[in-house]
Amino acid sequence: MANHLPGIFIVSDSIGETAEMVVRAAASQFNSGSMEIRRVPNISDTDTLTEIVHQAVQNRFLIAYTLVVRELAVFLEEEAARAGVICVDILGPLITALRSVSDIEPKGEPGLLRKVDEMYYRRIEAVEFAVRYDDGKDPRGIGLADIVLVGVSRTSKTPLSMYLAHKRIKVANVPLVPEVSPPNELFSVERGKVIGLTIRLEQLNHIRTERLKTLGLQGQASYADPQRILEELEYSEQIMKRLGCPVIDVTNRAVEETASKILEIYYRRLSNV
Repeated sequence: MANHLPGIFIVSDSIGETAEMVVRAAASQFNSGSMEIRRVPNISDTDTLTEIVHQAVQNRFLIAYTLVVRELAVFLEEEAARAGVICVDILGPLITALRSVSDIEPKGEPGLLRKVDEMYYRRIEAVEFAVRYDDGKDPRGIGLADIVLVGVSRTSKTPLSMYLAHKRIKVANVPLVPEVSPPNELFSVERGKVIGLTIRLEQLNHIRTERLKTLGLQGQASYADPQRILEELEYSEQIMKRLGCPVIDVTNRAVEETASKILEIYYRRLSNV
């Protein structure tokens, strides 16, 4: 009887990460030193499986596999059985159990977990992007963004940037303030990427007044002064006209509703590229 773990071929029609994690978890239960693992990813033909079985016989390896394409899994099992090679199906039993209790047929499509993981990491990347390029912190983000939002303070630029980031869209936002010239990058960015946000004076006045109250500041501050707000809105309108960008009125709109409008503009632009 061998007192060490045999080597294992990890066979997958995707990249084989799932099978390797399971194999290493199982191997960790044995105090027998290192175990040789040879991963063979992206299997799509029976010839490769035949060669793997042959190599397993030569090297006295086991085979662990995640083959969601049923024909490949059956072929490997039959070849391994004929050759006397131990072959372990990592996903099959659980997929079979799920199918039996749900009456839903599995897709049999390789790499679906990886696609889910990639979507997750794209979402995280988009959230980090939104934080990094929020409120015009770094104009370099304008050229890197999928969407650039512009507007005066309190037009929901930041909440919209974060909401869209969770849909894996990279958003930079730039405040428009009369005393500060917009970054040059804003006028050289790809046409259609910039979207303007505007709001009615009365609602903006109310939002800013409430904001000042929460900060314990005087309601008469210029930030909430109607005349000052009017100047800002007129200035932002001029900039948006120069940019030639679509403009969305966020007055009395929920973030989700405005985001839906932005996505409509975004996907329409992509379809015209």
